[in-house]
Amino acid sequence: MKLQEYIEYCEKMYYEGTPVIDDEVFDRLKVQYDYVGFKSDDNKVPHAFKLYSLQKVFEGEDTPPSWAKDDACIVTPKLDGAAVSVSYHGGLTLALTRGDGKHGVDITNLVKHLVPPTIPLPFLQVVGEVVAPKSIPNARNYAAGALNLKNEQEFLSRDLVFIAHSCEPVNGSPTYLEDMKMLSEYGFETVLTCDASMYPQDGEVFRIDSNEKYQELGYTSHHPRGAFAFKTREQGVVTTLLDVEWNVGKSGAVSPVAILEPIVIDDANITRATLHNAGFIKGLGLEIGCKVEVIRSGKIIPKIVRRVE
Repeated sequence: MKLQEYIEYCEKMYYEGTPVIDDEVFDRLKVQYDYVGFKSDDNKVPHAFKLYSLQKVFEGEDTPPSWAKDDACIVTPKLDGAAVSVSYHGGLTLALTRGDGKHGVDITNLVKHLVPPTIPLPFLQVVGEVVAPKSIPNARNYAAGALNLKNEQEFLSRDLVFIAHSCEPVNGSPTYLEDMKMLSEYGFETVLTCDASMYPQDGEVFRIDSNEKYQELGYTSHHPRGAFAFKTREQGVVTTLLDVEWNVGKSGAVSPVAILEPIVIDDANITRATLHNAGFIKGLGLEIGCKVEVIRSGKIIPKIVRRVE
């Protein structure tokens, strides 16, 4: 059943006094339908349900929420790929990049090769990560870059999988475990069934198992209160600061860039790192020839975090 047909069916059942979905879900579908087929300049389409970020809890530094001790929770790997939402209205209707969490780019023509074509439910949004094996250098960037490909055959040639980690609405399911079991039965690889050791990871996710308690805790503008990402600080690599290059941006702002003795972090060759501004250089006491510790912030941007000597 196409999205338009499903919306018309829901409207008919509503006016006959036997609604098949609640008003909130219908409103989300209607907004999404109004965008599908309409191409704006940036090709952005709204997610049926917002894709939130996760609160970060760093080992030895932050205190986890109290429910992590008091309530049954599920721990899953936090896969480091490209977040994607997939919407079904019986059959696959739409796949979107994460974007800003509210709107994403339509990549249905690509993701359709990674997910089941149909599910036995009238409506469901499934969220997960498109990931590449960690044996591939810069696996996260490799996966994210593949979602920008115009050629489907080139996309198919890449060793990518979609691994689901959540779905909405929960359709009366009492627990997160049951949600994941349902997705697995529908043909999805999930964070509970995949061999996570094959893929890059960025910590662990703790989530209350009870869907009722999860919804009761609600959301901030940034993240759900019933889940968090448990992480350890990135380990840096020590190298030598060889020079500082000053670049002028399009706006006229001048920004310094560190020129480094080459090092390898997470399979990436690093020779440059951001220095932000002159105050940052002064604050760390950096000098040409000094030893510095470098990380890849978010596993992407090389950054100097301290002077070693």
